[in-house]
Amino acid sequence: MQIINDFPHPVLEEETWIELADGTRLAARIRRPAEGPPVPAILEYLPYRKRDLTAQRDAGMHHYWAGHGYAGVRVDIRGTGESDGVLEDEYLQSELDDGVAVIEWLARQSWCDGSVGMVGISWGGFNGLQIAALQPPALKAVITLCSTDDRYADDVHHMGGCLLVDNLSWASTMLDGNACPPDPALVGERWREMWHQRLAGSGLWLEKWLQHQRRDDYWKHGSVCEDFSAIRCPVYAISGWADGYCNAVFRLLAGLSSPCKGLVGPWSHKYPHLGVPGPAIGFLQESLRWWDYWLKGIDTGIMQEPALRVWMQESAPPSTRYDERPGRWVAEPSWPSANIEMQHFRLTPGHDLIPEDDRAPPPLDRPLTLRSPLSVGLHSGKWCSYNAPPDLPHDQREEDGGALVFQTESLEMPLEICGQPWLELSLSADQPVAMVAVRLIDIHPDDKATRVSWGLLNLTHRDGHEHPEPLKPGETYRVRVSLKHIAQQFPAGHAIRISVSTSYWPLAWPAPVPVRLTLHPADCRLHLPVRAPRPAEEAALLDFGPPQAATPLATTVLEPPTEAWRAIRDLASHLNTLEVINDEGRYRFDEIDLEIAARVTERYSYAYGDYDSVEGTTLWEREFRRGDWHVRLVSHTRLTSNREAFRIQATLDAWEGESRVYSQSWDDHVPRDLV
Repeated sequence: MQIINDFPHPVLEEETWIELADGTRLAARIRRPAEGPPVPAILEYLPYRKRDLTAQRDAGMHHYWAGHGYAGVRVDIRGTGESDGVLEDEYLQSELDDGVAVIEWLARQSWCDGSVGMVGISWGGFNGLQIAALQPPALKAVITLCSTDDRYADDVHHMGGCLLVDNLSWASTMLDGNACPPDPALVGERWREMWHQRLAGSGLWLEKWLQHQRRDDYWKHGSVCEDFSAIRCPVYAISGWADGYCNAVFRLLAGLSSPCKGLVGPWSHKYPHLGVPGPAIGFLQESLRWWDYWLKGIDTGIMQEPALRVWMQESAPPSTRYDERPGRWVAEPSWPSANIEMQHFRLTPGHDLIPEDDRAPPPLDRPLTLRSPLSVGLHSGKWCSYNAPPDLPHDQREEDGGALVFQTESLEMPLEICGQPWLELSLSADQPVAMVAVRLIDIHPDDKATRVSWGLLNLTHRDGHEHPEPLKPGETYRVRVSLKHIAQQFPAGHAIRISVSTSYWPLAWPAPVPVRLTLHPADCRLHLPVRAPRPAEEAALLDFGPPQAATPLATTVLEPPTEAWRAIRDLASHLNTLEVINDEGRYRFDEIDLEIAARVTERYSYAYGDYDSVEGTTLWEREFRRGDWHVRLVSHTRLTSNREAFRIQATLDAWEGESRVYSQSWDDHVPRDLV
């Protein structure tokens, strides 16, 4: 990372309040040129506490933009950080309306020229799209990173109608985050009253989310795919192959009628200048080209470049963490691209994967059956990788022991794909509720197996997510399983494998009971989006430049962070556990003398062969300290199930000094809805 200290404009930084029509005050940190004419504002609008939890990252970006002639503005959503109120759920209409009011406030300031852009990763990327759909006049452009246009089909909660276990993980993260107090150094003695309002008022989000197991109006709200035409300002959509949200980049490019660009690198859930796996890029320089074009009217040439640019990954051995993924940048002038051709492969009863144009006569159909153990998925990594702790999928060979696999012969020539693979299956099940997990795998000459892409389908959602229907045991269905978009090269000498399983725990919650699937391979097809290399065009692509950021905030590490990802198999008790520990250590923001510590432990377990034993637990521990002021939080969540219902048990405890000042517990049951 290049740290930039010398900017065209000296920067003024201030913390201030934005008062809304109902009297609510939102906390804002603004960095802007200290002198000169009014400038456009760039808004990042998040619940993640500008004062501390995102302060280091914010300083590197917002100071950079301010130094180049913009006002970088970080606002805490109502009920978070030092902002008034209580946050009761994701992306509520009140949050979006507040965002529109913030944009209007920014446009009225004497230092703002009336133009506003929105930027954000994850939550901030979501509400950037959602607020753009409300069409505030001052909002001129958006950069959305690691976000989605579809809150049901492509978010942390569900995938293919299956319940993602990240739903539990994320709900636990927000239970901890919503319980954090405002800083008394900013809000004064009001801090305790504000804190207790949050502790009592935010609620157990996991229970709210589990009430909506199909694509109903709850998820349609905030899903901009419901009406792409509502977004009229330009959008730059960015993600990474290791991130959970890469699919949305392609849907936005295809669906938006407003100007749109797409960028997908090898990264996990991070800004591209901080991107891992690398290579990280000069994202802040790229963002300036976007802002200059749309907010200042400067022709930077960015809109004359290809609409889509992606990192074509080369083959790499399986690993739970990569510093860098080998590959190269490729581009498409538009999306969908005329340069992509679908190549089709037949599945055979002999477990082969044969190109459709192979002139050999198709083999006679012979059904294959499958009933996967719950251990399939133990090496799957996270639905959305943060690359800390090491959370990418490991060698898939052990997973494949519980799956049906179909594999090509060794490739005579390299094959490159770019887009969304999908698998067409003809199958039947012996239970009314079943799921299927599909993995696309790169098989190395030494037999190592690297997962390239994957997808899930709750078979009761085979005809859509709004009105699922139980399966009729023994009846044959044709279904489509869509995998995640990917750009990947399979080298000559490697093979391509498709693996199909009936479970993928602990990435997705399993069906109520074990399921046996029967596949009819002769009626199954794999469809791969094949892209021919174009070396001359690729060589002409503009270089992004090295990662840059402004000077980071001064911090002191008091206890170093630690992390672990352990698979524990107790053969005596038949208990299998995945334990994930992310200890952020203890550190101090020197300028404001604020000390923070945080640690989360997640455990996902099952007893061999016992579907009712599946269990996920999370434990969050967090502290804030300054002098005599000391606040500690502990939250614990446990999710279990039987054939009929999910059970949520949770506790939240808060201490001020040595006294426990708040305690709440939950024990809720939510019926299973064909999940």
